[in-house]
Amino acid sequence: MLGLSLGAWPFILLLVLLPIGWAALQKRRVRLPLPGIGAAAGGAGDGADDRSSGPATDVAGAVRLRRFTVWSAWVPLWRTVALIITVLALASPVRLVEKVEERSEGVTIMLAFDISSSMLAEDFRPQNRIAVARREVSRFVRGREGDRIGLVAFAGEALTVVPGTLDYGILYQAIDNLDVGQLRDGTAIGTALATAVNRLRSIEEGSRVVVLLTDGDNNRGDIVPEDAAAAAAALGMRVYTIGVGRDGVAPVPIGRTRFGYQYADMEVTVNDELLDRLARATGGLYFRATDPEALTRIYRRIDELETAPVEEVRMVERAGVRSELLILALAALVVELIGSATRARRVFA
Repeated sequence: MLGLSLGAWPFILLLVLLPIGWAALQKRRVRLPLPGIGAAAGGAGDGADDRSSGPATDVAGAVRLRRFTVWSAWVPLWRTVALIITVLALASPVRLVEKVEERSEGVTIMLAFDISSSMLAEDFRPQNRIAVARREVSRFVRGREGDRIGLVAFAGEALTVVPGTLDYGILYQAIDNLDVGQLRDGTAIGTALATAVNRLRSIEEGSRVVVLLTDGDNNRGDIVPEDAAAAAAALGMRVYTIGVGRDGVAPVPIGRTRFGYQYADMEVTVNDELLDRLARATGGLYFRATDPEALTRIYRRIDELETAPVEEVRMVERAGVRSELLILALAALVVELIGSATRARRVFA
């Protein structure tokens, strides 16, 4: 679709006047006489040598002259066409192209990941808890590319491993490197949640979410988990909590030798009540994963819950077409020049 600016209307008026002027000029053109058969016959008595200019010859010449006259009448029209296109180009027309874009403010997510020694429990065989959790967290991130995501590791203390980022290569590497023994042992759920909330405070656009994964109970740190959840709620953040592992007896590492970890069957529990309170206080949900498949479903469910609203934005782009019009005007002038040259050769031949 073409559009014109407000300043183009004088040129539009000129375009209206051009055809009128061209028609007036055509009326003033001198018509070439069309020789008749009778006139040709009247000159036949001038001598015997004029027999070759008989009536048949004059008729053929008249037809050729008529065709040439019609062609000649169209030659000035090409000049007028070129002038019209040039005036239109001076009016600076534009091509209007409508585009529809989908925009979203996105979601900023902080992943709080438990790396305490109990995450080595082997009730998710053939892998342990931490190996399965690393895999599922990476899969979750892969489905959220486009959102800003960060990572907090915690055990007896908490550490921001990756602030909220769009550099997913760094994030995947950090997740793969998570392991037991990197922090003082224990489970500081309150400290981990407070660290994640603090990282999200500076984010002003879009939703802000914490996904906290743990397999135990709060037994370290100076921050009460409920206080951290209250701070998250006050700042408009949602917290999703995930409890990992089966209740009951599971093989848990009790020591390490040069040959690896030593395991013993021990009672393991997850504080479901605490994790549920933390989530509900912020408008989030608590999930329990007792096997790898359940953890897969949980992250998929969180992914479905945290979809940012998409706004459809319509934009009209303007692209100038002056150069294309000037090329057309030049082509019309070339046709007019060729026609004029042909007419000149015909007249003076």
